[in-house]
Amino acid sequence: MGELQKSVTLVTSMGEIELEFYPDYAPKTVENFLTLVGKKYYDDTVSHRIISDFMVQMGDPTGTGRGGKSCWGHAFEDECTRNLKHTGAGILSMANSGPDTNGSQFFLTLGPAEWLDGKHTIFGRVSKGMRVLKRLGRVPVDKNDRPLEEVKIIKATTGTSVRQPRPY
Repeated sequence: MGELQKSVTLVTSMGEIELEFYPDYAPKTVENFLTLVGKKYYDDTVSHRIISDFMVQMGDPTGTGRGGKSCWGHAFEDECTRNLKHTGAGILSMANSGPDTNGSQFFLTLGPAEWLDGKHTIFGRVSKGMRVLKRLGRVPVDKNDRPLEEVKIIKATTGTSVRQPRPY
């Protein structure tokens, strides 16, 4: 059996997604995310970008893709590691605009995205709710990848889950 760890449930307009974290690999990124969840920063925010078979991006309170700050009020450094890779659907990773520009935005992969390895901090994964994530990935979008229907995080809550041992 695994050890107990913090988890987050994203209650979205399409269902619930539970996330587990990798604090051993990305401690500052996990701290930022959990702190923002605790402050209800992500509650009532929209998913502003969905690219089929690639990713669903969230975490910008302005809904534009250009907003959001870390829990410290400024960008923070990447915590990329060779031990974690964008190997498939359900990877939780930080969105950024270049090296060391992490804030509040994050994305969940819908498939392998190995070209992001070493460029975006992986700090967790979907532990429950993959069907919901796949449904999110099928939402119709405009030419700028913005959902045509509102997709949002209604609320994000912390809890505890059992961390399963990893094969790495």
